[in-house]
Amino acid sequence: MTASDTPPAASPSESTAPALATTIDGKNAYDTIIIGAGMSGLAAGIRLAYYDQKVCVLERHTTIGGLNSFYRLRGRDYDVGLHALTNFTPRGAKKGPLARLLRQLRFQWDDFALAPQIGSSIAFPGVQLKFNNDPALLEAEIAARFPHQKDHYQKLLGKIVDYDDLNQELFELSARTVLAETITDPLLIEMLLCPLMWYGNAREDDMDWGQFCIMFRSIFLEGMARPHAGVRLILKTLVKRFRELGGQLKLRSGVKRILTDGHRAVGVELENGEHLTARNILSSAGSVETMRMCDDVPRLAPDKAGQLSFCESISILAKEPKSLGHDRTIVFYNDSEKFHWRRPTSDLCDVRTGVVCSPNNFEYAASDAPLADGVVRITAIADFGRWQTLTPDEYRLAKLRWYDRLVASAVRFVPDYRSQVIDTDMFTPNTIRRFTWHDNGAVYGAPQKKLDGRTHLDGLFLCGTDQGYVGIIGSIMSGIGMANMHCLK
Repeated sequence: MTASDTPPAASPSESTAPALATTIDGKNAYDTIIIGAGMSGLAAGIRLAYYDQKVCVLERHTTIGGLNSFYRLRGRDYDVGLHALTNFTPRGAKKGPLARLLRQLRFQWDDFALAPQIGSSIAFPGVQLKFNNDPALLEAEIAARFPHQKDHYQKLLGKIVDYDDLNQELFELSARTVLAETITDPLLIEMLLCPLMWYGNAREDDMDWGQFCIMFRSIFLEGMARPHAGVRLILKTLVKRFRELGGQLKLRSGVKRILTDGHRAVGVELENGEHLTARNILSSAGSVETMRMCDDVPRLAPDKAGQLSFCESISILAKEPKSLGHDRTIVFYNDSEKFHWRRPTSDLCDVRTGVVCSPNNFEYAASDAPLADGVVRITAIADFGRWQTLTPDEYRLAKLRWYDRLVASAVRFVPDYRSQVIDTDMFTPNTIRRFTWHDNGAVYGAPQKKLDGRTHLDGLFLCGTDQGYVGIIGSIMSGIGMANMHCLK
């Protein structure tokens, strides 16, 4: 049997203890309440439901997915968060987060229909580093472009492999400090930081060393892929399994407050006034946002929340990007030797750095039909505060203007595709706020992560972005890990 074909697991961690019995009685009483129907919340719900727990997932939005959701416009489906799924490993792999996910949730590899990237790059002025799902390519690129850094890069790899994921003290070290002790070329440091910050960093300017190691492994040592149908396939697969196992999913069910009894969380009050009780509560809403729900905690200072939000332009093309000379899956670009990673202070967006992604440029199976359209997506850092204050008319005009600016910035690093655009859309920090409910539309949540998921209350735990893991596989593994650690004792 393959890793994904194993019989139903029976232990919280991998598979040998008897299933947990539930004695919860009453319509509104649960073993576990999960706040948020994103990837981590749905994964936690599935894991717990396998053990006959009575589980309810609450979602204030009208749809599932959180940051990794999708919407439909003029007959087309648009992914909100997904550029690529990281932590990719090929069929049959026994190690790595993807393989463990399949075992823990009892999925088969084919359930997500993943297609690996063709190849991506990091583009700075005058230098480019290509990489794909084979770590040897990036190693060869560094040896060719930065020959004096070859041994230093090997030393860095050793530190990353040896890193302990659950050591909070090591996690919070400065990545820039550790890199400066290992890599002696400042430009190479900036180029390595660029994609890792773009795909999983809530801190401005610097990065937690632990987050750097997690993202390095997920992107450079494992790899990237995409389901042919986009994020919809993953979400539908998770929801279907959760409901098959008897889990309850309540949409339009925002949590007004988390109810406490002394030092323990005992339930929630919904915005409609309904009360639900539970032995445990897992919240994927974010640490600051979760604390605000607690009826024993005063409102936290706004500066505790993350500051980094995004705008993204979506261009529908009359031709596939490859026919225009653009064959990269993702291009992470920066227009100077110093990488810019900070909320804009003087405008709605900062177009000095960005991400160019084409969903067409993955190695889809021969049996897959070509994507209906050519697509190019451009992402830039944006200021939530400025976008939030625009009037409806100003907002519509700003979207048009910044679509043009984002594309103009990107075509400095990829072939100019503007003559082939047949339809467009653009989402902003306001969109991200609407889908995630994160303060400031912060894509990666708060800078301070809680690796063990614990809060000041017994029975209340964090999962998802602010537990420390990001990306689709990371979020799913966070939900599984926190369910195992705190709810399956």
